[in-house]
Amino acid sequence: MSNTPAELKYASSHEWARLEEDGTVTVGITDHAQEALGDVVFVETPEVGTVLAAGEEAGVVESVKAASDVYAPVGGEVIAINETLEDAPETVNADPYNEGWFYRLQPTDAGELDAMLSAADYRLQCDDA
Repeated sequence: MSNTPAELKYASSHEWARLEEDGTVTVGITDHAQEALGDVVFVETPEVGTVLAAGEEAGVVESVKAASDVYAPVGGEVIAINETLEDAPETVNADPYNEGWFYRLQPTDAGELDAMLSAADYRLQCDDA
């Protein structure tokens, strides 16, 4: 089974969210998602300053097998993007939860994280698929 860190929250659409100490939220795709996609060759992130609603399309990840939309797991303003992914999109495959993050946002309502899946619930969803 894929790596699913317990401290993160998960969207049914395979994004993860980590609440940082400064109140911001870091977002990426799960290990399960990157495994299903295969070798990632391109990542499109939202522009800094973009305001996203929870569930809104926030970017695209493309692999040798498929392209997939990336959704905002919580709403907020994008305050940083992972520029490493422009030149090294394969970082998503190598380290999806750390170096392979997509963007960081200042959440409109951090309480939206409470509606996301726990690691255990996400693993169950993936097992059922």
